[in-house]
Amino acid sequence: MTPPPRDGSRDRRIEDPSNLYLIHPASHALLPFALRQGVSANAVSVMGLGCGTAAAFAYANWHHPALALLGLVLSVAWLVADGLDGMIARATGTASALGRALDGLCDHGVFALIYVALAWSVGTAEGWLLAIAAGGCHAVQSSLYEGERARFHRRARGIALASVPVPTGMALVRFYDSIAGSVDRITMPFERRFGAAEAQGGDRDAFARAYAAAAVPVMRLESLLTANVRVWAIAIACLAGNPRLFWWFEIVPLTAVTALGLLLHRRVERRFVHGAAPQSILLSSEQGHS
Repeated sequence: MTPPPRDGSRDRRIEDPSNLYLIHPASHALLPFALRQGVSANAVSVMGLGCGTAAAFAYANWHHPALALLGLVLSVAWLVADGLDGMIARATGTASALGRALDGLCDHGVFALIYVALAWSVGTAEGWLLAIAAGGCHAVQSSLYEGERARFHRRARGIALASVPVPTGMALVRFYDSIAGSVDRITMPFERRFGAAEAQGGDRDAFARAYAAAAVPVMRLESLLTANVRVWAIAIACLAGNPRLFWWFEIVPLTAVTALGLLLHRRVERRFVHGAAPQSILLSSEQGHS
């Protein structure tokens, strides 16, 4: 069966290289088989959770390099499943709030299991404190990044936000969405400027292209907050013989990336809010890449 064409839901300009050249190609290669067998997106999410759970058990024995490598392999399998479930949902038109909640629960559940496994294997109070602090940082960083990525994709498609969304659904989902959407309140001046582009005699598509061109470098920086980067970082820290290196990486550098990315993205927005012409921004961006 010929694989279905890629759905274009992700902008390749801001994707993590491991997604571009490993995870997504593997997920896309498995898509025809999954569709032919009638495998649901939710079933794939649960399979991914199984791979992630097995990875946590492997990482609990990170003192043995072979098991640390097995943890990496199983984590990559989880990432492939995580990409595949979304592809199935979009290909079959079965995306739902339940599926989104299940996907998010599996994603965060895998990391929670790995953090607990590593803290248990370290076996000290300091290790548990570091794991808890890193987990809290991870939850906030991931939620803010998902909000930034969704914001970028929506705007690149020429869609302005009319009002700040109100989180709905399960309590955990509402909490996650409230963090991801907290930035929306700050960005409303840009959204109003974007929405008024055509009414003011402008070109909405040109505005969207100019915004995307200006925001791509920031989103590439923020791609350091993807699950992929954490997967590689966990494996490297374990193979180096010190899981604490990963927790400190989560707490310090990734927190700095989160703060810097939010700041730079808002700076891009202000350029448009304060009257910069989209065409001039687009031209300067193109010249910067030439």
